[in-house]
Amino acid sequence: MLRSLMLAALAALAFSSSPVKADNYYNAANIASDSQRTLEALIKDNQLGPTVKNLMKNAKGVMIFPDIIKAALFIGGEGGSGLLMAKQPNGAWSYPAFYTMGSVSFGFQAGGQSQQTVLIIMTQAGLDAILNEQVKIGADISASAGPRGIGAETATTAAGGKDVFVYSLNQGLFVGASVEGAIIAKRSDWNQAYYGQATTPRQIVQENAVSNPNADPLRAAAELIR
Repeated sequence: MLRSLMLAALAALAFSSSPVKADNYYNAANIASDSQRTLEALIKDNQLGPTVKNLMKNAKGVMIFPDIIKAALFIGGEGGSGLLMAKQPNGAWSYPAFYTMGSVSFGFQAGGQSQQTVLIIMTQAGLDAILNEQVKIGADISASAGPRGIGAETATTAAGGKDVFVYSLNQGLFVGASVEGAIIAKRSDWNQAYYGQATTPRQIVQENAVSNPNADPLRAAAELIR
């Protein structure tokens, strides 16, 4: 029942930010632009920037959610849309595939907030799991709050067996964060609208079957990390 409630919350949050009949291409393009700004801000962060750069040099992929909305009224929930990019064999970054992420929690809560969240995918198993229909963090893949102070020589071993490291912007500062229990699911409607044809995340980020120049600035921002 809990998993069903989480999926229902995820679906509701995915459509809460815009009408059902909204232009999916416009929404996806905005997420790509906002994700670029989120990634650039994290890389430039005085405390975490060097660590994030070193992690991403050894990462298999990155997910960026530029606007995770937390809303609470007795049963709390959080979620929003974002994207996935994967590291190519030559070190370049792929075009983005679009996803939603959401979760629900129980207990008395009040208020709401919005935050930016970045998931750095450190293992091939973690990337493969995300490329499936949907994945639950903590059950299907492991995740941990992102570390700080990692040098280039230790970045490869810093993952410590974790599939994903997580950072979020909280009260103006990027910090390590937890997304335990969140469900990540692909946005087929946005992917189709953005690339002009039905396509899967695997075709987008691993097979390079489609492209969209709108995402080139985002990819260029990631390329600067190499």
